Amino acid sequence: MKINIDQLMIASGVQFGTSGVRGLVKDMTDKVCFAYVTGFLQYLQAEQLITTGSKVGIAGDLRSSSPQIMNAAAAACIELGFEPVNYGFIPSPAIALFGLHQKIPTIMVTGSHIPDDRNGIKFNTPAGELLKQDEQAVKLQQVDILENLFSAEDKLLQLSCLPIICKEAEEHYIQRFIDFLPADCLQGKHIGLYEHSSVSRDCLKTILQQLGAQVTSLGRSEKFVSVDTEAIRPQDISLAKQWAQQHKFDCIISTDGDGDRPLVSDEKGNWLRGDIAGVLCANYFNANIVVTPISSNTVVDKMGFSEQVIRTKIGSPYVINAMQQASENNTKIVVGYEANGGFLQQTLIQQNEKILSPLPTRDAVIVPLTILLLAQQRKRTISELLNDLPQRYTYSDRLKDFPTEVSRRILSTMMTGNIESDLATFKNQFPDLTKPILIDTTDGIRITLENSEIVHFRPSGNAPELRCYTEANNEGRAKELNELCLTIMKGWC
Repeated sequence: MKINIDQLMIASGVQFGTSGVRGLVKDMTDKVCFAYVTGFLQYLQAEQLITTGSKVGIAGDLRSSSPQIMNAAAAACIELGFEPVNYGFIPSPAIALFGLHQKIPTIMVTGSHIPDDRNGIKFNTPAGELLKQDEQAVKLQQVDILENLFSAEDKLLQLSCLPIICKEAEEHYIQRFIDFLPADCLQGKHIGLYEHSSVSRDCLKTILQQLGAQVTSLGRSEKFVSVDTEAIRPQDISLAKQWAQQHKFDCIISTDGDGDRPLVSDEKGNWLRGDIAGVLCANYFNANIVVTPISSNTVVDKMGFSEQVIRTKIGSPYVINAMQQASENNTKIVVGYEANGGFLQQTLIQQNEKILSPLPTRDAVIVPLTILLLAQQRKRTISELLNDLPQRYTYSDRLKDFPTEVSRRILSTMMTGNIESDLATFKNQFPDLTKPILIDTTDGIRITLENSEIVHFRPSGNAPELRCYTEANNEGRAKELNELCLTIMKGWC
């Protein structure tokens, strides 16, 4: 039977998001996953990025559904004449890095931070993460699926398409950090590793220990735990403070489910917001050009260590596109980070005659390592390092079950193109806020107020939610401002 990928998105409910597809596990049948992987590989073949017999790397996170989806991906590779290589259960950046190194496409089965009843497939071309232009081309693919490969319930009849696990990609990822950073650079550091169900937990522990740190494992779970670095669960906030008080750690480190978004705490167990962690990492490298989404904290603009800060739409494909453009015919250090803390490195970085190879996809491991080393260089604790920064605080929240079309219709009334009129409309909607003076429509609508506070509204790209981001000179005010805006926004629906 013939399947059009764009129609499959509607029929299955498994939709494209950032660099791949996501959906409910019950909807991600073997046939649906097989079709998506086939569409991806057909696109690469049409673009002459792979040829018959080429290797395709496959990895997954620790969700209960990941092995079956990995098997469906391998089956699609075999059916099209490619060689699937099973790199096992390793971080998303690890499989992406090895694909870049080997110049092969890779597939990561992961739902990132979303609950265990959902999963996803993240695609990487031989040149890196699937970008928006690639995604559009994959959606236009028409694939042929042989019915005799599947049961009536859309399950593969061949249940073991994956070869035995190859550890090479994981070892290559670990060695990247060991080779670049000074030997025993974390000697004397006591680090708490919040393992939960992160697929990064074992390789991260190996890296920290090989760099000389004492590591205490915390909260390991064999059942998948949904950890979102942008919406940290109250129990994780409480646990971190308890662990810090009990063990006197220098910091606590964790990641989301697939290891591309970091969680880093100070020595008191306070989790750093992702855009603060990212800017500290960029600062450690003395990056010349920093690319970050429009929603990220403006502290990066105020620190002054970089020559240029480029703002993009929210989403790693937009950050990567901007990094690529910024690095053309340029020998400067170009990096990026997102509000979730994921760090992207477009150009190679050389320090002390050692080289850190580019990794232009979100990575979690490099962030806590560089924060610890930056604090060490400056003879500061992490909390003192934070106190040295320009004091700007962000807060974000969302209205759930808020239809996207309603969000867009309402925001369009404040984005007419007439700046004076748009600012006046905003002031009428939010009369208790200071006078608005600047409007930015890069992604949603972002208003800067006369007192330097910022309010930013944006419909979610993958859920019926209206998001609100706020920024102010103190943490309490950023939260208060967000709550005020959300209260008004509730009346919009």
